[in-house]
Amino acid sequence: MIQSPLNYTGGKYRLLSQILPLFPDDIETFVDLFCGGCNVGINVMANNHLYNDSSEQLINLYWIMQRIDTEKFINSVDYIINEYHLSNVSKNGYDYYGCCSSDGLSKYNRENYLKLRKNLNDNKNYDEEYFLKLYVLILYSFNNQIRFNKSGDFNLPPGKRDFNNRMREKLRNFLNIIHEQNAVFMNKNFVDINFNEFSENDFVYADPPYLITCASYNEQAGWTEKDEYELLDVLDGLTQRNIRFALSNVLEAKGKSNEILLKWVIDRPNYRIIDLKYNYRNANYQRQKDRDKTREVLIVNY
Repeated sequence: MIQSPLNYTGGKYRLLSQILPLFPDDIETFVDLFCGGCNVGINVMANNHLYNDSSEQLINLYWIMQRIDTEKFINSVDYIINEYHLSNVSKNGYDYYGCCSSDGLSKYNRENYLKLRKNLNDNKNYDEEYFLKLYVLILYSFNNQIRFNKSGDFNLPPGKRDFNNRMREKLRNFLNIIHEQNAVFMNKNFVDINFNEFSENDFVYADPPYLITCASYNEQAGWTEKDEYELLDVLDGLTQRNIRFALSNVLEAKGKSNEILLKWVIDRPNYRIIDLKYNYRNANYQRQKDRDKTREVLIVNY
């Protein structure tokens, strides 16, 4: 399976082996309402793919990735790495930088990483150069994640890794897939999508922020009960039009229960709850001792 080159919070790569066999095998258009790192969609067989996310920077980055040839994109990334004198372990190894794999490269890269970050944040042209630099920052950032403050500044510190061979392979595979797919990337709030354009042969996948967890996307009320109710209304509307959907979510986490979601699905006997084996190694807000208390589910209407 293809893994996203973005380490997006809540990404479903480790659950794909459980989720994908539960999807229909006759999909005309696969619609990903909250695409994030696109781990799910890039591994789904469909005639068309529609990736939506509310993050404008994320969707613009995908547009650039889709528009530029794979090798040209990678060469452009290497050019920026050289321009800012960042480490390149795939070429030189760790010893060249006086580092080892366990300690990582953050100390070596810190000064030049911060220069690149300042350059990006001071020049928000949102052009091809901006998004190529943004991707380099993601590569060298803490946990290879993407995060902006309220002013739109990228604000993650440097991380331990760089554009190593594993990351190169992930990026190359991802770019090749989005170039092969008949894919559209869209930046909308999910409530603004015209679902009347979809038919019974399409399939909608929703992996929204989880109401009862405290990941970065809802630390400051980024996902509220109002959002939860609106999404559930959208999914009911799909059912009324005989459009299949699958919803990823958690019913229980850290002693909390999503009563809104639980009541919604219990009141609809034609919906099914499928329990999944929970396993997120990169969810920074989860504690090992709490993992067994999390009930990760897929809810479907078919």
